[in-house]
This record gives sequence, C-alpha cells and structure tokens, in this order.
Amino acid sequence: MKHLFSLLVLLSSAFGQAASPRSSPQTLTVDQANAQKAKSLLAQMVQALGGQTYVLIQDITQEGRTYGFHLGEPKGVGTQFWRFYRYPDKDRIELTKKRDVVYVFNGDKGYEITYKGTREQDAKDVTDYMRRRQYALDYVIRKWLTDPGLALFYEGQTIAAQKPTEQVTITNAQNQSVTLYIDTDTHLPVKKSFSWRDPTDKQRNTEDEVFDGYRQVQGVMTPFSITRFYNGDMSNQRFLNGVKYNQGIDDSKFAASVPNTPGAKR
Repeated sequence: MKHLFSLLVLLSSAFGQAASPRSSPQTLTVDQANAQKAKSLLAQMVQALGGQTYVLIQDITQEGRTYGFHLGEPKGVGTQFWRFYRYPDKDRIELTKKRDVVYVFNGDKGYEITYKGTREQDAKDVTDYMRRRQYALDYVIRKWLTDPGLALFYEGQTIAAQKPTEQVTITNAQNQSVTLYIDTDTHLPVKKSFSWRDPTDKQRNTEDEVFDGYRQVQGVMTPFSITRFYNGDMSNQRFLNGVKYNQGIDDSKFAASVPNTPGAKR
C-alpha cells in the first residue's frame, strides 16, 4: 500500500509542477485544472489496472503466439513464445516449439542464444529494445510518474482503436513524452504512443502499442492482445494464452555470456 500511496501522492502534486511560473494568474488556473484532470485520469487508470497489486508486480511469465510484420504485411505464420520478465530491466524470450531460439536482455546488454551458441545482439536491435523498454507502460507508471520534474497534459476525448478514450500526455524531466489513451468506461489503457528522432537520418518516428482483450489475472487487469505499430504500420502482434505474476523467476533465466574464444563476438 505504501508504494501505491506514494505513486498517487506524487500524481496529486504533479499538477502543481505542470504550469509555468511565468504564466498569468488566469492561465495558471487553467494549466492547473488541465493537469489536475490528467492526474485524476492516470490515478483512475492505475486503480483499474489493479492498484496496489499492479504497482507491486515483481515479475511476469507469459506464453502465447507472436507475429511479425514488415511495412504492415505479415512475415510468416507466427511462432510460439514464452517470456520471463523481471521489472525493470531483465527479459527473456524463448521462441519456437522447441524453445531453441532465445533472446535475453539484462541491463543494457542483449544476447541471442541458439544451437550455434551465444552471441551479443546487433547494436541496433538492442537500441530498439531499450527504447521500447524506456516507454513501456509499467515503466512509465512506476518510474516516470514518481520522478520529479513531471508534466501532465489532458488533451481531450478522442477515438483510439475504435474505442472512446481520454488522451493524456506525460512529459518527464528528460523531455521524453508518451501519450496514453484511456478507455472512458473501463479506465484501462487502450493505446500508448511515443515519438523519437533517428540520430542518423534525423527523421521522426512514431511507435504505438494497442492493448486489448483484458482479463483479470491474480488481481491485475491484463491485456491478452498487444499490437505494436511503427510509423502507422503494424510491426508485431502478440496473443497470450497464459500469464502469471510474481513467480519468483530465478536469476539463471537472465544469465548469458559470450565465450571468450577467438572469433567470438564481444
């Protein structure tokens, strides 16, 4: 309860930081009311997800089927996957029926494990994964919303994934922003969106994630369908068959290293 209380208290104080101190008294009141609305919607969302139970999640075990896309077109017929995740920075994904293709992320390192052995993942793949992790819903709720320098903006009602939603944008002290679309009826997150500028071509890219098929699992409202979009094109879709929380995943699940042998990729 302490963690949830702290989160909601920080949400309550956030609206006071959202307005510019140089605004006129009238504008300040408008800014405060806007941020207060955003704060209230976020508090409702956290409560709808499971409140204290959601905030205290330590690890997640998932199994299901995942589908890849390129420019919105499907690649293959999908594959089974098993995922083991420990908040905030440990992740293991096992692919195929034999579970013989494995990706491990631990801190800022990423590894691929196959019958050929273990190798470090390509730098771009690791960078892409780390970016998504920075903007992951649980990370935004548990890290961003408890950091100083937070700014909240209510941006009105809109339709997202064919559902009526309330739109809230969160900006942290690093000037990173994420927009959440919250179901007006259930108060559950329907969609998450963020943008970033590619350091190579300087183009701005937008990544969206749509959550659907919510079911309650161990007191947590859990989306069993998660779809990712990249610049408007579907890039990945996952359908879950099972989810478990707080199973006490062993450290060995996230252990990976590259052999120190000639020719090994370091």
